[in-house]
Amino acid sequence: MSRAPSVRALAAEALADIALSGHSLRDVADRALPRLPDPRDRALLTALLNDGARWWPRFDAALDLLLDKPIRRSEPAIHALLVSGLVQLDILELPGYAAVAATVEAARELRRPRLAGLVNAVLRRWQREREALSATLDATPATRHAHPSWLADAIARDWPDQVDDVLAAANTEPPLMLRANRRRTTRDTLAERLRDAGQDVTLHPWLADGLVLPHSTDVTRLPGFAEGLFAVQDGAAQVPADLLDLADGQRVLDACAAPGGKACHALERANVNLLAVEFEAKRAPRIRQNLERLGLNAEVVVGDAADPSAWWDGRPFDRVMIDAPCSATGVIRRRPDVRLHRRAADIDALVAQQERILAACWKTLAPGGRLLYVTCSLLRRENEGVVNAFLAGTPDASPIPFTLPVGRPAKVGWQVLPGDGDLDGMYYALLERSRTSAA
Repeated sequence: MSRAPSVRALAAEALADIALSGHSLRDVADRALPRLPDPRDRALLTALLNDGARWWPRFDAALDLLLDKPIRRSEPAIHALLVSGLVQLDILELPGYAAVAATVEAARELRRPRLAGLVNAVLRRWQREREALSATLDATPATRHAHPSWLADAIARDWPDQVDDVLAAANTEPPLMLRANRRRTTRDTLAERLRDAGQDVTLHPWLADGLVLPHSTDVTRLPGFAEGLFAVQDGAAQVPADLLDLADGQRVLDACAAPGGKACHALERANVNLLAVEFEAKRAPRIRQNLERLGLNAEVVVGDAADPSAWWDGRPFDRVMIDAPCSATGVIRRRPDVRLHRRAADIDALVAQQERILAACWKTLAPGGRLLYVTCSLLRRENEGVVNAFLAGTPDASPIPFTLPVGRPAKVGWQVLPGDGDLDGMYYALLERSRTSAA
């Protein structure tokens, strides 16, 4: 029987894949976790990967202060091992001697015994000089809050009065939010069942279907999951079902649907005829799986939302929802690897794609119908910038004003920033097509 790899050696290789090779945290974790038979080891690996990705920009910069010569390119696994060692000492606050000793041994397991002494020296130096080194890192918002400089600068430009709170919120543990499936249960009944199972659950104060658990857990083990009584969905993503003002018999388009949470919520709210369009073929099965587990029905097609001719039958939709592809800068607390993979140069291409999708899907909307444009971005260019440009060139489109209990109005629409009401960051703009418009 082959010996299971140590957690720290496996974490170093996986973290190097995430931070230095551009692989997604979810994909890397899905491959790495099954290699560890012990649940305690899997829990530590999960923490090292999540906090390693979350705090990489800070500790990657710290290593430039601690090393005479960078090794991130020549020895990526050892560089990642050092980051994970600093995470153990500074974020997870594991016992120092044991954490250092185990991390040094991991260097040998990674077949880099000649670098074991370097690993030991760097981690010991951090322990000795932590206060001074931390002060240097804290002097710059990007390294203080572990964000790439371009993103910290962009948030400071767009949200100067909230920048520190926004950056800090991205490093906090989000609560686990559930959405009761009102087709199969009530929120109160589900909450009672969860409490009977020992869960600390509260009803969300203003989201009609929302329940909140303070910490993440294996949701597949919660009572009611297999029966489709609930779905996991952050509260910010539960807002669209309210804004759409759904009614039985409406034709509804979810133009960028995967993984299907907002589509399922719409179907739970009303007997609508829903078409879910997803560009990536590999993500479409996830929509179908969620529909099946929750006992819902919709037509799911693979297609480009910016090219309706390939999937639209010409009959107009009463409601259109566009959860547009975006920078995902509002959900970094749940997807910490976004800060490692997103680049400033990506924004131009995303804005162009958002503009194409919005213009194309508008043509499928019935006169008098509503279109909801949503992103999980904090950047004004992707949000009100896109919508304002669309409104300026579309005479039959007008914004519908609304307010939410948290967040703030944008020039058009509404922006929730990370941490507002303990929600993810999300932008919403609700538009109506003139009733005199030609369909």
